Amino acid sequence: FSFLQERLRYMLVLLLLLHGTDSFYVPGVAPINFHRNDPVEIKAVKLTSSRTQLPYEYYSLPFCQPTKITYKAENLGEVLRGDRIVNTPFQVSMNMEKKCEVLCNLPNKPVTLTVEQSKLIAERIREDYYVHLIADNLPVATRLEFYSNREEEEKKKEKDVQFEHGYRLGFMDSNKFYLHNHLSFILYYHREDVEENQEPTYRVVRFEVIPQSIKLEDLKADEKSMCTLPEATGSAPQEIDPSKENQLLFTYSVHWEESDIKWASRWDTYLTMSDVQIHWFSIINSVVVVFFLSGILSMIIIRTLRKDIANYNKEDDIEDTMEESGWKLVHGDVFRPPQYPMILSSLLGSGIQLFCMILIVIFVAMLGMLSPSSRGALMTTACFLFMFMGVFGGFFAGRLYRTLKGHRWKKGAFCTATLYPGVVFGICFVLNCFIWGKHSSGAVPFPTMVALLCMWFGISLPLVYLGYYFGFRKQPYDNPVRTNQIPRQIPEQRWYMNKFVGILMAGILPFGAMFIELFFIFSAIWENQFYYLFGFLFLVFIILVVSCSQISIVMVYFQLCAEDYRWWWRTFLVSGGSAFYVLIYAIFYFVNKLDIVEFIPSLLYFGYTALMVLSFWLLTGTIGFYAAYMFVRKIYAAVKID
Repeated sequence: FSFLQERLRYMLVLLLLLHGTDSFYVPGVAPINFHRNDPVEIKAVKLTSSRTQLPYEYYSLPFCQPTKITYKAENLGEVLRGDRIVNTPFQVSMNMEKKCEVLCNLPNKPVTLTVEQSKLIAERIREDYYVHLIADNLPVATRLEFYSNREEEEKKKEKDVQFEHGYRLGFMDSNKFYLHNHLSFILYYHREDVEENQEPTYRVVRFEVIPQSIKLEDLKADEKSMCTLPEATGSAPQEIDPSKENQLLFTYSVHWEESDIKWASRWDTYLTMSDVQIHWFSIINSVVVVFFLSGILSMIIIRTLRKDIANYNKEDDIEDTMEESGWKLVHGDVFRPPQYPMILSSLLGSGIQLFCMILIVIFVAMLGMLSPSSRGALMTTACFLFMFMGVFGGFFAGRLYRTLKGHRWKKGAFCTATLYPGVVFGICFVLNCFIWGKHSSGAVPFPTMVALLCMWFGISLPLVYLGYYFGFRKQPYDNPVRTNQIPRQIPEQRWYMNKFVGILMAGILPFGAMFIELFFIFSAIWENQFYYLFGFLFLVFIILVVSCSQISIVMVYFQLCAEDYRWWWRTFLVSGGSAFYVLIYAIFYFVNKLDIVEFIPSLLYFGYTALMVLSFWLLTGTIGFYAAYMFVRKIYAAVKID
């Protein structure tokens, strides 16, 4: 018991260390210092909706445009996410207030929206679109204040504040559409310490917006583009009637406030989550459960094996041993190569490639190198790492293929380099065609697609060939027992030794260890949240590796005891059983958490979910396969065989 306490204390210290890394700021993004009256550029990123899952660029709607539109050069990750960062006509200067200013056109000449434009805006409002702007690389947020379920006395004092990313394009009320045409920007600055006679410098540390809908008649504008906002109570909202032309003014105001927040922790607002407690609870819960189960499994397996090996190695009771049933009986067939060794080794090679990529990405992100402020960095890093990890994938696949008595190494290498990436590329290409049809910015442009193909055939393929060549030339894995010429007959198996029962049984433990984390990852992907708890994720990944390995060893032990030596493919399939539960969870999440109703968003959701499930199956299957292979070689090396 004291050992268990010690273990738990050690785990908690580790967790605290990991949690400390979450707030650690990214190196490589330098702060910008502003003097008073310096321009602070406000850029637009995209429009997003969790109902349609289709991002659009800012100027796909008839917003006011600057005289010259310039798009920022983007990295691979930003392009794949559908970001199209572009300049806007908002004029904001550091620490300079603006009461109310008209954004475009002369004040006495309002913007006229055509029937087509009005229809489009009304449709986007109905689809619940949010607009995302950035100032000094900080995304805009809308403050939501609400009373939590506290006691009545406390209610009056304290409100809970949460932030919503971006701001709503508009709202619907009794089947009428209203557009947020006035934006009140609230920017917070932190005054930096300077020497006495120097001009003070400021840094932007928070960017909030209060969107309002104000009718054209209530916005009184003068010749200098200044306007006066009506009293809050008496103003009517700006309606957009999709059946006719609409006239309106786009206006904005700017308010600056000093803040104590330091530049390094300015992202904390966006990353504060109400449910870190759940995270802690679930992680400690998974850790305790997994280590408890691991302890039990290890003890049972080690005790049983010791007993088995001791029995098998008793030389005096030869007659008893002859009647013995169990895993020793299949020693002459256990290393018999399976069917389709090339496909098996190719899938395992891709699994190794994924494993290396995920491990490095999570570790680097945990150190704070891939925070949300470096937009698209996570995706770019993952893509490049997957390409470069082809060397390891090829090496392991080549060596295994040689062990399984394969001869056509060139074909095997080509299969490894193209099988899994080809499926991914195919599914993404089909989904991309649908997104193109919707004119969404989420569609990967043709040049980017060509660039990705060049990376695949120019970087990944040669590296896989290189790794495969060396893996195939290396000494194959040495199997401790010889394989018989004639395959042994397999006895009839019980119902619970069925593959599908195995998949269901083996998937529960790894899935249970990580399913809370899965909820946060899904929220980040499908509901435009930020995911940043990579310290937790790293721990969950380690738990996943441990639990997959153990379950796989137990399953292969049962299978060999039932005198069924066809374990190669089966171990790979069964170890990936948690992917089946991920699929079930994804369907549950779709039905309960998202209100996607249209065909194309649903297709996108299930297309990308299929890719996630496939990748997860390869990853967990590979971990389980190598654990089981090491285990089988160990136990057969320990028994004396005549």
